[in-house]
Amino acid sequence: MKYLILGALLGLLLVFPQLLAVVVAIVAAVLGKPVLVAFGLGLAAGVRSRRLRRWAR
Repeated sequence: MKYLILGALLGLLLVFPQLLAVVVAIVAAVLGKPVLVAFGLGLAAGVRSRRLRRWAR
């Protein structure tokens, strides 16, 4: 699924080259907020590690 989204984004960037500036601006705005970056990393780590859920009984 993520490859499909990445392919769609790359296809749109090929068709509309000015979208690259918009995508870079959005990524820079998100990375400029450390709380959102930390929340996203924590959410990704929680989804990936299933062993921690079994530990707390």
